[in-house]
Amino acid sequence: MIDLHSDTKPNGFGRIGAQPIALAAVALAVVVTGAGSMALWRAFTGNSPEQDRILAARLMQARTLQTSQQLVEKTKALDLSQQEAIDQLQALQDDVQTIKHALAAQQNDTKRLSDEMTNLTAAIDNLRQAFASVQSSETAHPPSRPVESRSKPRRRHGRSGE
Repeated sequence: MIDLHSDTKPNGFGRIGAQPIALAAVALAVVVTGAGSMALWRAFTGNSPEQDRILAARLMQARTLQTSQQLVEKTKALDLSQQEAIDQLQALQDDVQTIKHALAAQQNDTKRLSDEMTNLTAAIDNLRQAFASVQSSETAHPPSRPVESRSKPRRRHGRSGE
């Protein structure tokens, strides 16, 4: 016959598995002891992780609120400076438009004055030519002067009573 018990080696793990109720009772005792020691530690030190978590959450909320308020303020300031820049740009565009109109009017005046100068120059040239032709005709045919009689003296303007 074959002996079945002779193939298994006796060790400590085999005996622990044989008594599961005892193993569960020891595990429960370890868990209860750990939980009790944590509760006593929290009670005597006054410091619990839940309170730390609540405090950390409140601090986080306060920081978030402060950051969002700063962001709102910066956004408003940026919006205000952007509006100021737009207003300045519109004022500059109005100034440029006014300058363009003034420049166009000045160019029109300059063109008008240039045309008048051209016309005056042409009129002066015509007068010079007419005067030159009159002088050349006078030198060719001297005009006859009427003889003045000396019997009557001529009156000069400016003296009265003579």
